[in-house]
Amino acid sequence: MSPATRVDRPAAIRRAMRELVAEQGFHGASMSAVAQAAGVATGTAYVHYDSKEALVCAAYAEAKQEMSRAVVAAVDPHARPEERFRQMWRAAYEYMTSNPGQARYLMQVDVSPYADRARSKVKEGNDPLVIEASRPDIVGLLVALPIDVVYSLSLGQAVRLAAGGIELSDDEVDTVIDACWRAITRPSAASP
Repeated sequence: MSPATRVDRPAAIRRAMRELVAEQGFHGASMSAVAQAAGVATGTAYVHYDSKEALVCAAYAEAKQEMSRAVVAAVDPHARPEERFRQMWRAAYEYMTSNPGQARYLMQVDVSPYADRARSKVKEGNDPLVIEASRPDIVGLLVALPIDVVYSLSLGQAVRLAAGGIELSDDEVDTVIDACWRAITRPSAASP
């Protein structure tokens, strides 16, 4: 096989994991089912990922990185913190509604026993979204909660709405963004 036609088997396996979990949940995503959907032997899946947990975490980290890149690309780094948040939230919602299977996968992992390990894998990867949310002008406005809680109250809602297939008008999106901003900022900072 030439390098141009070579299949990225680990990527195919991660993609199959995301698709199967999004469609059928974790019980429908055994390593053999994932391998079959990826077009590889079960043993090949285990060569790249020594366990289902390792595969779930790798697929989660990849999905979060893809979302993060799309979200951060939409941000004007010179805008005020409130406006950057609005840009991030809208970009997250638009990206997730364009990729509902990915949204469902993220939601499945976030409420599963894999959640803590998957989230720690994302944190190890220098997530651009976490970096953006860690800028001093935003951090000074946020309530004192763990970053996972802040995410859940803010951009996590964009993922949740997209995973549920909930379509919002532009005005409704603005209302949700305002509510999320108020939920994660100190009262003196919540008003744009």
